[in-house]
Amino acid sequence: MRRTTSSSLGGLRAALVRVAAAATTPLLPDDYLDLVAPLRRGTHRARLLAVVPETSSSATLVLRPSAGWTAHAPGQNVRLGVDVDGVRLWRSYSLTSPVRPDGSITVTVSVVPDGAVSTHLVRAAEVGDIVELEGPDGDFVLSSPLPQRALFVTAGSGITPVIGMLRASLAGLDDVVVVHSARTADDVLFGRELRAWASDGRIRLVERHTAADGRLTTDELEQLVPDLADRETWACGPNGLVDAVVGLFEDRGWSHRLHVERFRPVAAVLGEGGSVTFARTGATVDADGSRPLLVEGEDAGVLLRSGCRMGICYGCVVPLEEGAVRDVRDGAITVAAPGDGVLIQTCINAPAGPCVIDA
Repeated sequence: MRRTTSSSLGGLRAALVRVAAAATTPLLPDDYLDLVAPLRRGTHRARLLAVVPETSSSATLVLRPSAGWTAHAPGQNVRLGVDVDGVRLWRSYSLTSPVRPDGSITVTVSVVPDGAVSTHLVRAAEVGDIVELEGPDGDFVLSSPLPQRALFVTAGSGITPVIGMLRASLAGLDDVVVVHSARTADDVLFGRELRAWASDGRIRLVERHTAADGRLTTDELEQLVPDLADRETWACGPNGLVDAVVGLFEDRGWSHRLHVERFRPVAAVLGEGGSVTFARTGATVDADGSRPLLVEGEDAGVLLRSGCRMGICYGCVVPLEEGAVRDVRDGAITVAAPGDGVLIQTCINAPAGPCVIDA
């Protein structure tokens, strides 16, 4: 009897995949699997289970990730990819839930003026929708062991990573001050929950309503929190707020007690082709968008990983650090902002504007 080896089984499996791919052209076997098992192990997606309004311009999304999802630390963020008008756009959102027994996670999204993704998620997303999901990531988390005295300075949706920390660990925190700024009392995200904790004596809450009170200054912060020097501090929100807090702590010599998370603008220039920067080598080429990134790199002398060169084996996956690319098979556009690190296949994606890849 002939022995079947692991190598021959592997060859047989690869051959079957090629046959299935040919039989289903222009669709691939994974396209059909996506119809019946979109959250199977090995995928990076989530199904929308609920949309819960928070304020007039924000909502909490309850998501069930694919099988094999890695549990997060409260305060970390995930990247959501959604298709809006034929363009796949990615944005980062802080996780607002502790680790849940049922495996679901939550993010809370506030509508940003002219924000395609935030507007879609808050106004148009429906239960059952499938979104792309990457992460979790980030080091804006509570310290270990938990601090004896903690201060959280936030504004707007900067409260979102903090609410995740508090929901998970408030029982273990003895002395917590939350200084939060929002335009009005009605605009305070999680206002009912925060005020309930304050009423029960579990936190000291200082609300700043900027429409009436103006923006918080560092002088006011020192007055509001007299023992500021003794508190481990987390600051999150618009750059102006975070920069001011960072400056204060640097001037006072307290930087070792400060943890920050900054909002960052998201912008991408879409077009037919553009400059491609290979970050690891520093090489940059001008491309017209007609050829995959893999080919552009090879012609420029940049050695990139590859395999089947037709989008099946995923041997050429690298992070898209910034910019936009277009899938040459179906025209789908993927956009990433600095720090997103969205994974793409170089053999089937061409530049759709200036882009930077981690290769």
